[in-house]
Amino acid sequence: MSRPTPLSGYPELLPAQRSVETHVLATLAQTFELHGFANIETRAVEPLDQLLRKGDTSKEVYVLRRLQAEKEDKGGTDNSGIGLHFDLTVPFARYVLENAGKLEFPFRRYQIQKAWRGERPQDGRYREFTQADIDIVGVGELPFHHDTEIARVMVDALRRVATSIGLPGFRLQVNNRKLIQGFYQGLGITDVDEAMRLIDKLDKVPAEKIREQLLGAGLTPEQAAGCLSLASIRTTDDSFVAQVRALGVNDALLDEGLEELAALVNGCAGLVSESVSIEADLTIARGLDYYTGTVFETRLVGNEALGSICSGGRYDALANDGRTTYPGVGISLGVSRLLVPLLNKGELVADRSVPSVVLVALTDEDSRVASDDLATQLRANGIACEVAASAAKFGKQIRYAERRGIPYVLFSTEDGPQIKDIRSGDQVAVDVTTWSPPVEDLKPRIRVSISSTTDREKTQ
Repeated sequence: MSRPTPLSGYPELLPAQRSVETHVLATLAQTFELHGFANIETRAVEPLDQLLRKGDTSKEVYVLRRLQAEKEDKGGTDNSGIGLHFDLTVPFARYVLENAGKLEFPFRRYQIQKAWRGERPQDGRYREFTQADIDIVGVGELPFHHDTEIARVMVDALRRVATSIGLPGFRLQVNNRKLIQGFYQGLGITDVDEAMRLIDKLDKVPAEKIREQLLGAGLTPEQAAGCLSLASIRTTDDSFVAQVRALGVNDALLDEGLEELAALVNGCAGLVSESVSIEADLTIARGLDYYTGTVFETRLVGNEALGSICSGGRYDALANDGRTTYPGVGISLGVSRLLVPLLNKGELVADRSVPSVVLVALTDEDSRVASDDLATQLRANGIACEVAASAAKFGKQIRYAERRGIPYVLFSTEDGPQIKDIRSGDQVAVDVTTWSPPVEDLKPRIRVSISSTTDREKTQ
């Protein structure tokens, strides 16, 4: 068999890289559960007619069929087949409808799973990727304070991730669709959706170009200037309210949006830290048409070129069964989008490729049972270890441990077991039933080296 060619857009991590990812996933899950969110997992496939309801996604959906399926059984042409989910929102909406009678509302869930999207692979965008979502869903109505709660949970999760692995920090940017829509209505703009769509591109397109596009969409020069003035407002507190008021636009929906956004920013102020900041950014509209209020985007400080790695918002019609509407608010962290580029550049690595803390040395093959017994005693104390693969010279066994990043080697001697820290060279006698390494050695340590921060080392 010839050497296989990697598939573009389907990242596979080496063991040390995977160690970083599993730590981040565990940190996220622990944080979400601390806030009372229940974990669910949905199936990988959904009916095509459900997947294709979410805007222009037909080119992104992977259709699933049996290899030997008959032509009429292929699916896809009549939308009667099944496809892999491209996010976790569509399957969650279906899950809520199917299980509404068994759930307690407001229902708070977190979900960490893979998704698949047939787009052009590039740095931070993949065809197979892992997402971490949190949502709160109500029946009929969902009070606004849940928008603030969702933001607080994700701020806490991002803070814990940044602190535990040494990332320079995150900037959570927030806005409110009511604020934008009300402002545009107050300006007399007729095609509000198109104006929002164009303004949402300001992070990629120069303002002058956006102004030309707004004029081309039928806005007057005064209306275009008003849109750009609103989009220029960014604050880390509620002072944006006065700045918007100073633009002289009046609208009831604008008032509601300003009130909600100020409440959210003030409600998260106590969680702001060196590693996570929150910013009212009146540019953000989010491209999806189902957001109805709060909208979120998040940037990694020093790696803004990755774009938004965490986004979401309020949707007042997450699901509807014809009788009952289930509004929700949620936010999704693109775990692969955040980690894979940093891992591939070597900016984020673990110091060992295995979980083992100790290598139990092997004197000869006849002593393997005794070495296995020592390993069993270490594992009983929660210490990850492995027995040497062969009874090579001790020097070779130590070098084997060094290559894998294992910090300790345990030897059987005539005077009893002895443990060697191969980093310092210190070797001491130990009671295997009670010995434990320093806490920082129990898990692989993650090293981060990002241009925006000094080189640091963190322990999982």
